[in-house]
Amino acid sequence: QVQLTESGGGLVQTGGSLRLSCAASGGSFGGGAMGWFRQAPGKEREFLATIRWSVGRTYIADSVKGRFSISGDKALSAIYLDMSRVTPEDTAVYYCVAGRPILSSIRSMGGYAHWGQGTPVTVSS
Repeated sequence: QVQLTESGGGLVQTGGSLRLSCAASGGSFGGGAMGWFRQAPGKEREFLATIRWSVGRTYIADSVKGRFSISGDKALSAIYLDMSRVTPEDTAVYYCVAGRPILSSIRSMGGYAHWGQGTPVTVSS
């Protein structure tokens, strides 16, 4: 069973930066993709970014493009989300995901079979 462990969440001031980390262990998801979603209070879960290991390509949501970036180490089964110029609207629980999404589902929750427990990020104004 694949386990995803996130770290790096916490409190950050508006305009600041934060790095989230995620490591996969305990199983295999076929080296498909790993990524990030978030869920803000009272809102639906939202796609942020993903890395497709098979083609070495990254995908970033338009809503965070230019402020967030994703990187990773396939050998370590680890990914990172670098967040910059954060605002209170970035306050959410951030989830690491892994799976083998087809291209049309790369930004969909259903594309990922494995989810972490989530790490909360709070941006103070």
